[in-house]
Amino acid sequence: MRTRDLLDDLGELVPIDGAPSRVVSLVPSLTEAVEVSAPGRLVGATDYCTHPSTLDVVRIGGSKYPTLDRVLDLAPDLVLANSEENRPEDVERLRANGIPVWVMEASATVPAALGSLRRILTQAYGIAEPTWLNEAEDLWREVPPIRHHAVIPVWRKPWIVLGRNTFAGDVLRRVGVENAYADSADRYPRPPLDELQARADDLVILPDEPYEFTAEDGPGFFPDARPVLVSGRYLTWYGPSLVDAHAALNEALRTL
Repeated sequence: MRTRDLLDDLGELVPIDGAPSRVVSLVPSLTEAVEVSAPGRLVGATDYCTHPSTLDVVRIGGSKYPTLDRVLDLAPDLVLANSEENRPEDVERLRANGIPVWVMEASATVPAALGSLRRILTQAYGIAEPTWLNEAEDLWREVPPIRHHAVIPVWRKPWIVLGRNTFAGDVLRRVGVENAYADSADRYPRPPLDELQARADDLVILPDEPYEFTAEDGPGFFPDARPVLVSGRYLTWYGPSLVDAHAALNEALRTL
């Protein structure tokens, strides 16, 4: 079949011969999205690709520091990456070895992420739009009035919070929560704890990844805020999990 010269989210050429059948994913969210939508094509994924739970492929290390020789040994006809989660030098090395790499842009909104996933699935994978994608678009289309303001830490030691133009911030805005650091100059600012405590006068939302906040590790730092412990996957993963995330996040906020 004639090589298709597609363009990824960053405008880079992705030459693919037919429908890819040996795919390596360097991004947990993409792993779930492509395996659920077109099972059986993945041959490699990161150690952190936990969904679907039945996935049985070669593990190639982490997203930031994958074992590229292991990726190359798999002879993939496509590698999936993300502009925020993966290092440009790793993408370039794979391309220099003749491996097509599709880089998904780090989306700042739910609609943008779903649009990007649609392109990967329909253009790179060559399949019809999956049902979950259309369902997620319907669920997340509306932006309700603001009900709460929140500080959203994603790391401790040092403290790092969600700032401007993040996917997770848009997820929360679409369930009625405004990010207290949405106007920050940085996407992931590192304020001192006393500043965080001063701004956390309503909610503090504590995900269980990338840092695993728990009832014993997190709420105690914010005595004036109501803690909301949530699944980090529902907050930060784009893909099929967005369908369940809408109901789960709304339920977590319902009684506040």
